Amino acid sequence: MQELHVLLTFTGGLAAALVLGYIAQRLKLSPIVGYLLAGIAVGPFTPGFTAHQPVAEQFAEIGVILLLFGIGLHFHLRELAAVWRIAVPGALIQSAFSTAALAALLRALGWEWGPGIVLGLAISVASTVVMAFVLAERRDLHAPIGHIAIGWTVMEDILTVMYLLMLPILFSGSGGTGGGAVSAIAITFLKIIGLVAAVIILGRWVIPWVLERIAITRSRELFLLAVLVIAMGIAIGSSKIFGVSMALGAFLAGLAVGRTEFAARAGADALPMRDAFAVLFFVSIGMLFDPRSVAEEPLLIGIVLAVVLIGKPLSTLLTVRILGRPLSTAIPVGAALSQVGEFSFILGAAAREMKLINEAGWNAIIAASIISIVLNPSVYRMARRLSSLAGAVHPPSGEPPAIDPRKCIIVGYGPVGKTVHRLLAEGGAEISVIELNLDTVRRLRAGGCRALYGDVLRPGTLEEAGISTAGSLILTADVEDAAEIVRQARVLNKDLRILVRCAHLRDVPAIRRAGATVVAAGEVEVAVALAEAVSGDDKPDHLALADQRDAIRRHLYDKPAE
Repeated sequence: MQELHVLLTFTGGLAAALVLGYIAQRLKLSPIVGYLLAGIAVGPFTPGFTAHQPVAEQFAEIGVILLLFGIGLHFHLRELAAVWRIAVPGALIQSAFSTAALAALLRALGWEWGPGIVLGLAISVASTVVMAFVLAERRDLHAPIGHIAIGWTVMEDILTVMYLLMLPILFSGSGGTGGGAVSAIAITFLKIIGLVAAVIILGRWVIPWVLERIAITRSRELFLLAVLVIAMGIAIGSSKIFGVSMALGAFLAGLAVGRTEFAARAGADALPMRDAFAVLFFVSIGMLFDPRSVAEEPLLIGIVLAVVLIGKPLSTLLTVRILGRPLSTAIPVGAALSQVGEFSFILGAAAREMKLINEAGWNAIIAASIISIVLNPSVYRMARRLSSLAGAVHPPSGEPPAIDPRKCIIVGYGPVGKTVHRLLAEGGAEISVIELNLDTVRRLRAGGCRALYGDVLRPGTLEEAGISTAGSLILTADVEDAAEIVRQARVLNKDLRILVRCAHLRDVPAIRRAGATVVAAGEVEVAVALAEAVSGDDKPDHLALADQRDAIRRHLYDKPAE
């Protein structure tokens, strides 16, 4: 029976997300809206099929771990250190302001200070998952805006751990509260320091050694399994051993793997699973929502939403400005934080079990989360427009980056790839090589060349190589599914010049239909070379030989494949 719950929840949740996500996309809305509506549709408060909530939450947890692991992969330690001076004081100030504002407003509504403060702490935490989706959609995830916003939520995650430890102490009614609170904070910091030290040791020695042993096997399945074990293992170990959230552990695991030469391939291999399970995160949130709660507590939900959608962005904006960043950065960072998500539920659930908030407060957290997540993509979109008016140094959201015609990406570094690389280098081109042979990648890097260890067939590898700004993509290796690679590249860069090598003439039409600019088939080029060798003595004129080559190519490439 349990197996049936798992299969029905997984299939039903994804199917509902597919249908409603597609409808949302067609209506020019963020797919997140569709995923949340899918959760409501398969939840216990609406008629029809009902997914199994505990199973959905477990799938969602996997999505959160993989998403935070992916973010950590692309976060460099120097970038994290650069934003830490803003993220630490910023998260503290914003959390204090949001908590105080909501507690004061609820006090005016007749609430006690204690429940108001607890509810304020819960809604002061933004969802990293939602933020990552929205920032990625607007191409800001790996820009300075994204670095500050993600660093901010990492600090909020640490604060949430402290809140969870301090709630029993602060609201137990026993004496010695001050000493207990200080002790809880000290223990939390010691645990976090211990976790960071453990991850540094693993990332410096253990993880690179393991991944290298797996990479030598050239097995895609084993490499994917190794990446998943590292991400999930460190995330779960962080929770069980060090008492922090699995999301924080996953982020640190991503940072550790991101410092190795396997970062690009690790991210690309885990991407498909990450996206599927991350969708189930939004479905699981939607399942918590009871539409009747909006009618039962409209004023309470309205007050909570006001703090989330107005108070949090304004306090964040002012804090970022005070800390020295321009208005063009402060506006979108504030907008990115105008939502609440997974850690709000964790804190709210703990408070509900301790009788610190009632069912009305719990429903207000869920309603505020659903509504703020639905609105967040639109709020962020408007904020980016305002930031551009305020003199943003970043390109406007959604505008494609400038193409560099001298920037080339070569896939494969065999004999053909080496020759193409040498000719391009002599011409002064900026070259990136994608190669699945680890020794070759290391030799290229040792020689000062930019080389990426990864599988071009995996989503994300081309982005990591800089496809969005490249002028040319050259597939020098006879890769499997070349047409699919061409299609992916064309979507990522419509102005790209794509040159493809393939073995057989029969593959040329499909590759051309996919969007290749030039296709060179081995069968044709061998025929050209042999014909030239045979008739070389009869046609000493170079122009005549060139005409012959062109005639052979036209005849073979343009005729139907046999």
